[in-house]
Amino acid sequence: MNESDEFLAWVRTTLYQAEVALLNGDSAPRRAIWSSHEPVSVLGAWRNAVGQEEVGRLFTDLSNRFSDCTAYSFELQSYDVVGDMAYTAGLERSSISVTGQPVSQVLRATQVYRREDGEWKVAHRHADTVVE
Repeated sequence: MNESDEFLAWVRTTLYQAEVALLNGDSAPRRAIWSSHEPVSVLGAWRNAVGQEEVGRLFTDLSNRFSDCTAYSFELQSYDVVGDMAYTAGLERSSISVTGQPVSQVLRATQVYRREDGEWKVAHRHADTVVE
């Protein structure tokens, strides 16, 4: 398997599982795949965060709001891997509960990754709501 294939396998398994866990109210898997080195940032559909402390608080807040994920898919539209850096861009579709209310949403999401100690970690996420 080449570098791109290994990255895509990670996106389709580890990253996917971490997103589903967060949408079910468990932020631990997402925290595990995020970089512990600065800089990190989120320009999110829900809230922005810059730096480890703010990003950590954001993940806690999201896990307290999200639950009952009944559907999640990630339609990868573009990606690249160059050495120890990579990015993905695509559409995330989900059906979840937000503070107990059912919500279906489509997010346009771009993420930047860096390889740290041989593992892919997320360093930046930008997501916004697609209005259809």
